[in-house]
Amino acid sequence: MPVSERSGLPRRFYGLIRWSGAYAPLLGLFVLILFIEGLSRMGLTLWQADRVMDTPIGATILLHGLRVDTIVASLAVAVPLLLLPLLGHRHTWTLWKRFTMVWALAMLLVILFMELATPTFIAQYDVRPNRLFVEYLKYPNEVFATLWHGFRIPLIVGLVLCTGLAALCGSLFRPWLAESRAPRYGRTLLAWPFVVLAVFMGIRSTTDHRPANPAMFALTSDALVNSLILNSTWSVAYAVYNLRNEIQADERYVALDSPEAMLDEVRSAPWLANHHFSSTDRPTLHTQEATRQRKKPLNLVIVLEESLGATYVKSLGGQADTPQLERLKQGGWWFENLYATGTRSVRGIEAVISGYLPTPARSVVKLSLAQNHFFTLAGLLQAHDYDTGFIYGGEAHFDNMRSFFTGNGFEHIVDQADYDDPVFTGSWGVSDEDLFNRTHRELKALNKQDKPFFRLVFSSSNHSPFQYPDGRIQLHGTPKNTPANAVRYADYALGQFIEQARESDYWDDTVFLIVADHDDRVWGNELVPIKNFHIPGLILGADIKPRRIQTLASQIDMAPTLLSLIGLDSTHPMIGRDLTRNTDVPGRAMMQFYDYFAWMDSDHNVTILRPDQAPLAGHYDPASGETRYTDAPPAPADVTRARAHAQLPLWLYRQQKYGLPEKAGL
Repeated sequence: MPVSERSGLPRRFYGLIRWSGAYAPLLGLFVLILFIEGLSRMGLTLWQADRVMDTPIGATILLHGLRVDTIVASLAVAVPLLLLPLLGHRHTWTLWKRFTMVWALAMLLVILFMELATPTFIAQYDVRPNRLFVEYLKYPNEVFATLWHGFRIPLIVGLVLCTGLAALCGSLFRPWLAESRAPRYGRTLLAWPFVVLAVFMGIRSTTDHRPANPAMFALTSDALVNSLILNSTWSVAYAVYNLRNEIQADERYVALDSPEAMLDEVRSAPWLANHHFSSTDRPTLHTQEATRQRKKPLNLVIVLEESLGATYVKSLGGQADTPQLERLKQGGWWFENLYATGTRSVRGIEAVISGYLPTPARSVVKLSLAQNHFFTLAGLLQAHDYDTGFIYGGEAHFDNMRSFFTGNGFEHIVDQADYDDPVFTGSWGVSDEDLFNRTHRELKALNKQDKPFFRLVFSSSNHSPFQYPDGRIQLHGTPKNTPANAVRYADYALGQFIEQARESDYWDDTVFLIVADHDDRVWGNELVPIKNFHIPGLILGADIKPRRIQTLASQIDMAPTLLSLIGLDSTHPMIGRDLTRNTDVPGRAMMQFYDYFAWMDSDHNVTILRPDQAPLAGHYDPASGETRYTDAPPAPADVTRARAHAQLPLWLYRQQKYGLPEKAGL
């Protein structure tokens, strides 16, 4: 019986298989990839039609996307195509058929999985899967728990669809396995160079000196729409490829002439201009004299609040979601215009704890050269005889925190395994109540010792899937596990802790900083959604008097400010601003959003650096939360300043010049 009759496929399809010869499975794989990716993009475009139609590319997104899909399809067939001369003759015909069948199904399974996972990822991060998709695979327990508790239905549906569609695609290749006659080997070899050339052209997708990359498809000011032009397989694969070269990530924005030029630009800031930088090994090292002179430096506690963006603090639905924080800010320094440096917890950690600028590479918390001898507040305070530690409700190994902290001055680590009989345990560890109860007990014990202490306390209840104990708060609508309700619970637990602290002996000798690591979901129809980088910051405790800090500030300004408030003269490499001095001097904020770096000045003028593209100029309106970009390029001085701040930190990291001398501050 002919193959076409056995398989139930049309004779024309079988004729195409016979005509394609040894190239049949590669052609089938190529066409199926274009079909799957195109269909997925069409569905995503319809879902996000409002965002797409607000951009100048509109319906042409499908045409641009076809070019990207051709790149992926060409990459998928490249390996078997290169092996074809070895396996495509009659002696290895059976092996060739089986190999190409398995290869094609594996490629299709990966592509189907990536596209089916895309809607859920977009709903969470407002962009296609990228580097984050693979970075968190190192933490399967946390990732699976989050997926199961927060995205159970999409997970099950996606797995079922992925399996079913893969089986359907497999059925299309069965006629190929049944083909018993090997095609003429000479004809196969004759066509091979031309097919290789066509595939190579498909992969390169351009005649420019560099092959196509995602930056070529950044055609709008909406990061989501730009990512829709791509497909998820290429987006993730390119991000993984770039991990190999991320130490050279500063070159994405065009390198400055020399490290000296970067240093001169950064050190020319008004709050650094009068400092003396004498160290060649630590070129940003300088001495900061505290504005508060004390007989004995105070204790320091930093509470890093998970995902607490200013959008929640202001209010939702006409009702404040952080009533405790609203009450607490009346008794301390409240930062009206404080901005995060990034969108991940480790980015907030490096900024608040190390005063380190954001970069297009991964956070230094994860980078190998920063695991020892890298500057942190803990290392500095340890050199001044402080007892230092980190208190967390989850597993401290997550995001490489334990390694970074223990190698850089944190003497004591408390994580999930150290809690006895916690009130509540969720996907990300014990509840904020348990975290703060443990913190309170530890601070009371530390206060009885004859030495100052520093603790970094990192909350986690306000993290997807937003799990917390019942009966603590009045729910803001249903269901229970929503960001708004999780924020309310986190605020409740924080308020309880501060009230305990006020009534304790350590209050009068301790300065507290409450600050967010980043917003819950940083998204919007802009290259850098600045509105979602706005975060709350509050300093209270000891003799701190109520004050509103109006100037534009960054997370990197927190550590220098705290050093003055606790009364510690110190030598350190941080280039952030001590906000106890000259608060009338205009401020600035720096924000890293995926591959884009934004510099915003005190007049809300914005300069955005883009990889392989010219910088953009714009103006941010805090009232509307929108940035309007101009057609004119930014001023050269603005570009130079932004590039210096984007590139210097990676140079300092590579050269291992961001640390303390052996006897820092002593």
